[in-house]
Amino acid sequence: MPDGVPELTLGYGVARWAMTWLVQPNGDRAGDGWEPTESQLHFLVWWYAIDDSGRWLFNHGVRRLPKGAGKSPFAAVVALAELCGPVRLSDFDRSLPGGCKGKPVDMPLVQIAATAESQTSNTMRMVRAFCPKGSRLVAHHGLDPGKTQIYRMPEGELRVITSSATAAEGAEASFVVADETELWKPSNGGVELSDTLSDNLAKSGSRMLETSNAWIPGMSSVSESSWDAWVAQEEGRYRGETSILYDARIAPPDTDMSDETSLTVALDHVYGDCWWVDKRAIMERIWSPRSKPDDSKRKYLNWPTTARDAWVSAEEWAVLARPDIEVSHGEEIVMFFDGSKSRDATALVGCRVSDGHVFTLGVWEPNWHDGETVDYADVDRVVTRAFKDYKVSAFFADVKEWESFVLVDWPNRWGDKLRLVASPHARPPQQIGWDMRVHVYDFAQSAEIVHSEIVDAQFTHDGNAALARHVVAARRRPYKDLVSIGKESAQASGKIDAAICMVGARMVRRLLLASTGRKRRGPGRLWL
Repeated sequence: MPDGVPELTLGYGVARWAMTWLVQPNGDRAGDGWEPTESQLHFLVWWYAIDDSGRWLFNHGVRRLPKGAGKSPFAAVVALAELCGPVRLSDFDRSLPGGCKGKPVDMPLVQIAATAESQTSNTMRMVRAFCPKGSRLVAHHGLDPGKTQIYRMPEGELRVITSSATAAEGAEASFVVADETELWKPSNGGVELSDTLSDNLAKSGSRMLETSNAWIPGMSSVSESSWDAWVAQEEGRYRGETSILYDARIAPPDTDMSDETSLTVALDHVYGDCWWVDKRAIMERIWSPRSKPDDSKRKYLNWPTTARDAWVSAEEWAVLARPDIEVSHGEEIVMFFDGSKSRDATALVGCRVSDGHVFTLGVWEPNWHDGETVDYADVDRVVTRAFKDYKVSAFFADVKEWESFVLVDWPNRWGDKLRLVASPHARPPQQIGWDMRVHVYDFAQSAEIVHSEIVDAQFTHDGNAALARHVVAARRRPYKDLVSIGKESAQASGKIDAAICMVGARMVRRLLLASTGRKRRGPGRLWL
């Protein structure tokens, strides 16, 4: 979620409408007027933010929160606001909070969508509870509430829709709540439903709001693909003009579920201002012998559970992040490069010799579906800048597809500055070229060593998002008597090239220190 508040937004007016017409139907405050928590109001303000031409700042929203955080009741509030409330721009008015005056949609079609009707039950149950027959809301707005649909005179409608419903195709929805998208998978029609709804919304510029728990990796769920899309947006890899608003509270990566203090801190963070949550009951549930740790991480800590063959977990990698550490100009470093022309990523990762801190010099990920190829000149520019900024004592680079740079251009420019020859036994010896096709066993050994170093928190890294994504995408791949890393599959969209470079950079540092007889120092008081 963005910090602060937008300059122009309908969100305050939407919140005022909900506070005026909705009554809390259950809990300790049943019978009182509905009031948003601070975090809910913050979301509304950004979700209904517009630019000075009246266009939405965000065309897609995701609220990924832990179990019990009130995703469904809040989605019900937004759905009813979209049916009846001032959710479209009428005029700019600087005298109003948010600088905008809103109006209702003329012929709203609000859809609460899921792969099965049972998945919409929580949200739809709250919709019905907010607008019972005979209530002020129903009378004032001319509503006719039913079990799975609510009509608003003359031609407004809120209804449930599932992946089995043929009505999804072509419907001109004005707003969609996509419920529990961690359960929307190819096998149950969820991905196809999501695509159909998105196509329908695109025709009118309308929007979709997802509710989600953390997903199970590798299931190709809509929730996971939405996360990947948001990450691409934040990394600058998204080419569209509109954006995704992503709201998530995730437990700290070093949370120890067996430690009461650590777990209390984590639950306080992920549940934030959810005053209705009994966190002690959740702790007891997590500690129950009948609970599966992976389920608890996903449901209550909001962590996607780790794939069974994952090399390391996102939490294990995140613990090592030290973005505050700066590698200064002139410091001694080593580098590892893995290049591709198009289908895979190209990456360059450095490692400071003094303490083993890993930092990302560059990651290039061309969209090969659109025929893009890597920008060779930009890669060469980054390599050149690294030699200018740092004392590069060793530089290993995979050879395939980059032969002219790795075997000729770069050695001619910098070979005499390197203190460690990459492939001394090659014919002829290569100062930089380190052909991974020849060194499969050597790399697997290094992957095992680096895996142990990550688990034992024996080095730090810069927290680069692309590197983290590649590391988490890496899978355990047996090779002879070792375990190396590889992609999930040959067709998998997840890249691991930066992870390969990270392993390689740690390996090169280790080889350099061994060749010079220096001690290896890790972070803090830890000595490797």
